[in-house]
Amino acid sequence: MAAPMVKQEPAEEVDIEAKIIELCGQNPKGITDDVIKLAVPQCDIQQRVTAVNRLLSTNRLELLKSGAKLLYRLKDPDSASQVKGADTEEKVVFQIIKDSQNKGIWTRDIRIKSNLKNIQVLNKILKNLESKKLIKAVKSVNASKKKVYMLYNLEPDQSVTGGPWYSASEFESEFVEILNAQAHKFLQQRVVDAHKVYPEEPWTRLQASYASAEDVLKYITNLGISKVNLSVKDMESILDTLIFDGKAELSARTTGASGMTSGDTSVKIYRAVKPLSDTSALVRTPCGVCPVISRCTVDGLISPKTCVYMKDWLDF
Repeated sequence: MAAPMVKQEPAEEVDIEAKIIELCGQNPKGITDDVIKLAVPQCDIQQRVTAVNRLLSTNRLELLKSGAKLLYRLKDPDSASQVKGADTEEKVVFQIIKDSQNKGIWTRDIRIKSNLKNIQVLNKILKNLESKKLIKAVKSVNASKKKVYMLYNLEPDQSVTGGPWYSASEFESEFVEILNAQAHKFLQQRVVDAHKVYPEEPWTRLQASYASAEDVLKYITNLGISKVNLSVKDMESILDTLIFDGKAELSARTTGASGMTSGDTSVKIYRAVKPLSDTSALVRTPCGVCPVISRCTVDGLISPKTCVYMKDWLDF
């Protein structure tokens, strides 16, 4: 059986300025050159200095002094200062994009809101703002051939990127299946362990067989099968698929000092269960889901003898 796939993010050339902006966003009080050096070890000092100077000259960063160290801090993205010297149309477009926040805005909607009927003029403005690293274009999973625009230092909303389940606008079905299988395995083991520890205590055994999404997330993280940061909410989405498949059930556990007060909160907990009905043997074979099974014959062009999916299934 093949080892679980580890999801890798696509290798891209490092954009030092974008990385510095990202680091500053994560550290509102400012960052030192040492922080930048650790984040982009492949870049030399000259590249870092050039990137920082450009960000300072375009009013993206401000320089502060803390003791003997210099700090770089992200400037407040105020449209009046960032598009200083730009014409009225460029300021209007920038403000419209800024108002869209991290969900971005389509070119068509920018045209409507700005009342710019000439698409060539709008494209020129967008390219100019991009060259100044004031805005950026992001591919949306809702329409891979289209882009949405947002401020350069913003992290796109999951409704735009698709979250960890998408890579380069493509749905990572194999990655999701692996997480699904590992989450189910963890819940099944939880049930087995509960039976071993509490064989004569049905109620305690039942409660011990449940696990929270946070418990499952820790297990998945320790396995190291994902190179992207998953949140508890992401793991709840995976566990929901197990519920829909009839492999798990959802309950809730009250947390608090007394378990009875109005200040207590409820936490979702999950437990592995046996499906109400087993999948038929035919569906578990490649033939059960084959779209060309009607044309499959013993000695034909499409045949079980030449079917690579059948071979992989038998080898598995």
